[in-house]
Amino acid sequence: MGRLQLWLPVLAGLVGMVAQEDLYRKVFVFRKDPSDAFVVLRARLEQPLHNFTVCLRSYTDLTRPHSLFSYATKAQDNEILLFKPRPEEYRFYVGGKFVTFRLPEGRRDWEHVCASWESATGVAEFWLNGKPWPRKGLQRGYTVGATASILLGQEQDSFGGGFDLYNSFSGELTDVYLWDAGLSPDKMRAAFLSLRLPPALLAWNGLSYEVKGDVVVKPRLREAPQP
Repeated sequence: MGRLQLWLPVLAGLVGMVAQEDLYRKVFVFRKDPSDAFVVLRARLEQPLHNFTVCLRSYTDLTRPHSLFSYATKAQDNEILLFKPRPEEYRFYVGGKFVTFRLPEGRRDWEHVCASWESATGVAEFWLNGKPWPRKGLQRGYTVGATASILLGQEQDSFGGGFDLYNSFSGELTDVYLWDAGLSPDKMRAAFLSLRLPPALLAWNGLSYEVKGDVVVKPRLREAPQP
């Protein structure tokens, strides 16, 4: 069983509790559609990002647009964003610009995605269920700011807010990670298979988070399909 630590928020007027927990084999269930709920993630970001990889696993029957992972700074609300405008398409944003990755039609199952980016080349990688899609170019020479608001379940149109309920997520999210480096192909596949992974800025097995609204932590009902 994972260890759970709770402490009162420092800021006055902040609703809810902050948790640090090993969430292995657990999920965040976003119960309503549409929803004003979200989860705040606490990462130890000490310097701007010149490279990064973000991974997560989602399960939903939504057909409308929805946000999965939103990393905003005061200078740029879509500093890093994983967004699905429709079931067969992902948009990967860095610094307000995006590239599109299209999927086969008819998928209604767990989807594990990893998106990585490196500033020096501007190369963006996208992996779906342990398999790479063709690489694309995005924001060469850009630097991702370190003072960030990181949310699951809502797209930020301003720092920490500006939500559109019809871009909210409804369903299950799990296995969320953020690294300050591009992962190797072996590690991308290891993330999909839930194997041992390198230390991360955000790690599902030691996640510091705060739930805002109607989101509950529950055991995963079944394992994601394997390749």
